[in-house]
Amino acid sequence: MTRSGSSCAGPTKGIERQRHDDASPMIVQRPSGFIEPCLPSKVFRPPTGPLWVHEIEHDGYRLMVRRDGSRVRCFTRGGHDWANRFPAIVDAALRLKATSFLIDGEAVIAHDDGTPDFHALPNRRRGREVVLHAFDLIGHCGDDLCGLPLIERKRRLAKLLGRSKRRAIQFVEHLVGDGPTVFDHVCQMGLEGIVSKRVDASYRSGMSTTWLKSKNPASEAVRREREEEWR
Repeated sequence: MTRSGSSCAGPTKGIERQRHDDASPMIVQRPSGFIEPCLPSKVFRPPTGPLWVHEIEHDGYRLMVRRDGSRVRCFTRGGHDWANRFPAIVDAALRLKATSFLIDGEAVIAHDDGTPDFHALPNRRRGREVVLHAFDLIGHCGDDLCGLPLIERKRRLAKLLGRSKRRAIQFVEHLVGDGPTVFDHVCQMGLEGIVSKRVDASYRSGMSTTWLKSKNPASEAVRREREEEWR
């Protein structure tokens, strides 16, 4: 899709993983067009200041939606194409004016009150209810956008998606101001937390220190993580 090789590869990206039974590496095949997502580092309290914006974290599946002409793929964090599970997202991607792009976001099903229903996501019969909360634009019309500042990528993403609230791909607005204050408000709403991002950050695959995740300890997502750790 990009006119030049992707600049998104971070220091943690690679195709070799160590085997458990010997010292020889195991080659991991990645599908064509897949880019390993940028992953936020965990912090107890979010940063603050003019270089940071804050996005509400949605309790769902990380998903990267890639369109190449009439072909749409929905890559999971591990590189699996789940386009057949999310037909509404595919339809929404095909309705956008651009014929090639790569969008990063979170696939979510919502309760009637608007809060995420994580446990509904595995139910394939509810695939048309899944909405992609899109927060980054990595490629657009053949251009690799990884090297652009976050705030410019988000501006282009907002322009691509428009303002329709009925589509299955929705733009994630960011919040400005004091990070801890934003985080406390999100916790009071019972949401999962926030991801704070530097406005001047490029997009890099793997763990990032320019994306910082603050999680609400009382949220369902954190309780679920604790239960899984004890299994």
